[in-house]
Amino acid sequence: MGHLRSLSIVIPAYNEEQRLPSTLARITAWLETKRPDFVEILAVDDGSTDRTAEVVREAAARDPRIRLLQNPGNRGKGYAVRHGMQKAQGEWVLFTDADLSAPIEDLERLEEAVARESADGAIGSRALDRSLVLRHQSALRELSGRVFNLCMRLITGLPYRDTQCGFKLFRRDVAACVAARQQSDGFGFDVEILYIARKHGYRILEVPVRWANVEGTKVSLSKGLAAFLDLLRVRWNDLLGLY
Repeated sequence: MGHLRSLSIVIPAYNEEQRLPSTLARITAWLETKRPDFVEILAVDDGSTDRTAEVVREAAARDPRIRLLQNPGNRGKGYAVRHGMQKAQGEWVLFTDADLSAPIEDLERLEEAVARESADGAIGSRALDRSLVLRHQSALRELSGRVFNLCMRLITGLPYRDTQCGFKLFRRDVAACVAARQQSDGFGFDVEILYIARKHGYRILEVPVRWANVEGTKVSLSKGLAAFLDLLRVRWNDLLGLY
């Protein structure tokens, strides 16, 4: 698996009993072809009301590389990712969405970019090569995503074209630094963690990945609007010295 011989994969999950079994099976099957020295799969249950936790426990009983982490209630995707990053033991930490919109196989794209440029991490991007988007979101969602990205770059100064793709790889010390300072529990956390990483001098690359929209998004309109407010909170938190 190249230089990623030690890897933690964090999967935030809220009411994912339907999708998690196939996701965990696909990840473990892929790992069999890579054979890292150490790997763990941390599924973080964010207060699910379905059988998400039981599904993970069943998978963990068959494969000791899988671990269940549970949030104290439904705290949000940002909280779930932070929880996973703080518990990760691998030298590198990937977090990926439970629906594998970005295929696990594309971890190799992030890995190769990090190795080539000796970077501290890499994020998957849908915006750098739109030919890799295999199944698009609705036109309205894509437009709102582009507006969000424009606002994000204006407000935060970050250079990325797509901060919201749920496929990000950090060296563990970067993940620990970011998680210790992260304030956002909601969907605005993606921008915040990249802002913190840059503030501490870490170099995080943006890498085009394949992506296929999966219906059943957990991002409601109200949560999407809250993410815009989170951009202002990032600047405010920075002024308060929280990062």
